[in-house]
Amino acid sequence: MSSPSVVAVAGDDPRDASAETKLTLPDTWLVDSMDPLGSSMMFVSGLIMVTRNRYLAWPCLLLSINSVINSHPLRVKEGSQAGVSVIMLGIGALLACYMPLIMIGPKQPVA
Repeated sequence: MSSPSVVAVAGDDPRDASAETKLTLPDTWLVDSMDPLGSSMMFVSGLIMVTRNRYLAWPCLLLSINSVINSHPLRVKEGSQAGVSVIMLGIGALLACYMPLIMIGPKQPVA
């Protein structure tokens, strides 16, 4: 029986120094970037909860939904907030604004 012969092709050896090439990055390199819209909506939602400004709560909720729709999960840093937390803060801002109107209600006349 004959053993299989191995044929070496020129440039096939990974240790060959003549086969080295310079490192070139791709044209669209992944850049870790923060989501400025989501971060600002989280800040504004907290501000709305403190001030109970009903007029800013609705645009804040719409912009938080917009930030989730336009998010790029592969471009977000590892420790940044998730899209669901931005929407939950927008809903929490709405609840914080309208809950006193529902719970307290109008004042009753004193007899």
